[in-house]
Amino acid sequence: MNIILATLNAKFIHTNLALRCLKAYAEPEFSPIIAEYTIKDPTFNIVSDLYQKKPQVVGFSCYIWNIEETIKVVKMLKTIDPSIIIVLGGPEVSYDTNIWLKKIVEIDYIIVGEGEQSFKDLLLFLNATKTLKEVPGVAYVTEDKFILHPLPPKLDLRESPSPYRFPEDLPNLSKRIVYIETSRGCPFSCQFCLSSIEVGVRYFNRDKVKEDIRFLMANGAKIIKFVDRTFNISRSYAMEMFQFLIDEHQPGVVFQFEITADIMRPEVIQFLNDNAPAGLFRFEIGVQSTNDLTNELVKRRQNFEKLKRTVTMVKSGGKIDQHLDLIAGLPEEDYHSFRRTFNEVFEMRPEELQLGFLKLLRGTGLRVEAEKYGYVYVDQAPYEIFSNNVLTFDDILRIKQVEDVLEKYWNAHRMDNTLEYLFASVFETPFDFFQQFGTFWENRNWSRIGHQLEDLYTRLNAFFETVENISLPVVQSVMKLDYLSKQKFQPRKPWWESDMTKEEQSFLYKHLLQNPSIAGEEFTALGLNERDLYKQTFITPISICVDSYKQGIVKERKGYLLATFGQGNSPHFSFIEAEITDLVLS
Repeated sequence: MNIILATLNAKFIHTNLALRCLKAYAEPEFSPIIAEYTIKDPTFNIVSDLYQKKPQVVGFSCYIWNIEETIKVVKMLKTIDPSIIIVLGGPEVSYDTNIWLKKIVEIDYIIVGEGEQSFKDLLLFLNATKTLKEVPGVAYVTEDKFILHPLPPKLDLRESPSPYRFPEDLPNLSKRIVYIETSRGCPFSCQFCLSSIEVGVRYFNRDKVKEDIRFLMANGAKIIKFVDRTFNISRSYAMEMFQFLIDEHQPGVVFQFEITADIMRPEVIQFLNDNAPAGLFRFEIGVQSTNDLTNELVKRRQNFEKLKRTVTMVKSGGKIDQHLDLIAGLPEEDYHSFRRTFNEVFEMRPEELQLGFLKLLRGTGLRVEAEKYGYVYVDQAPYEIFSNNVLTFDDILRIKQVEDVLEKYWNAHRMDNTLEYLFASVFETPFDFFQQFGTFWENRNWSRIGHQLEDLYTRLNAFFETVENISLPVVQSVMKLDYLSKQKFQPRKPWWESDMTKEEQSFLYKHLLQNPSIAGEEFTALGLNERDLYKQTFITPISICVDSYKQGIVKERKGYLLATFGQGNSPHFSFIEAEITDLVLS
């Protein structure tokens, strides 16, 4: 029997672990072929490729981000060859299963929940080895009647076969994210999350997991992301795995984890700060809201002070990047409350802050209670909300403006010093800056076009021209320093318009050659000759003291910034007093 396991990933770099688990469990009786596409691929191309593989069974892994495109593929494939048996599984179709089967008549079967055993048993039925009644966890329609078989017992994960060793995956391990799970289930009950539905946490065999990780690293994997819902729910387990990864990691490998920050003990963090190589680990932390009432309503237990302690302590170690998540639109979190949440979380300065919007997922408690909180939402994946009883659609649109510039300016870290200056000296809070700039950005339709690095600077500068109580020369000087600090070579066309005459520039270079000490002792020690001076340096007027800037202080002072390239990963900055142009040097 020719079986295809297919999915539409969000991007090529993503891989689908579920398909590999199904394949591993189906063997050796069956040998499914994995076929992965992306949601950007044309439907006709996907269908053509699947059809040419001549499958008898095609199983699709379904999520909120791919369900709409998957349905198009299913309908077209079934039109071309009605004999192909279509099986759907995954979190998006494991709930409201009767609705899916009645709405999409091209679906033959849906596997509900944990699918390894059910899918294999379904294949045995299709191969005439079992009866349909013997297949657990399968849903279908027969004679206009919806049928759902009882779910099978939970798998003993310790005995599960490895889904990480298929030969066809090896050539692309270094080019894609490898997803790995060491446990299933979540101990928490957050009502907006599907993980809250499964009770308890089950673990895979630790020794097998370690062997799989060794295998993946030996075959070139560079990004290994653990999909455990709370990796650190067991402190002893987390410590064992952290120690293993520290001891046996290969150069260039990065491990990502979802952790619950407020249950992480200080001694664990101290261990990581002391022993983990910089860049080896990356933490993803869901904060979602700091509003106590909101967290209570969604049954989310969270001690924000302990969470903040963890994030701050990890950040102080300088070893681990942290990605924090917020959700706009949770119950009783109005615009002003969300502003407070944003600022309280941003105060910790995570390397990335993701601002998401509530999606009322099928199967979650919050979707069941949608009417209670006045939710208006799109009844089509990804089920994002329009509004609720305390948050209007206008509020949602405003927060989306924040999200756009937050991603481009903070999460990309293109001009951190500029932003920190704005937070400290110009805007009341970081949220207010992102909101005002985001609105300015949207009003000029910049969200609909692409951006080069220089565009991001010129557009921010255009915004500054509309802001009251701001010193343009000072903030532009900080922006110049941010921009030049990202350059490896002398820039040919910086983001700002030429602000020096050729005569002024020639005068400065002439005197730098005669007396390099006007740019300070460190520059003098570089010993640049005339050729290197012109080739490796860049001069521009500046309105702040560079020496103070290096100490984290923005102090207004007229002069010239001299950037010298080729001396390391970032340029060397020197300051030349403005008065130099009035001196006559002998």
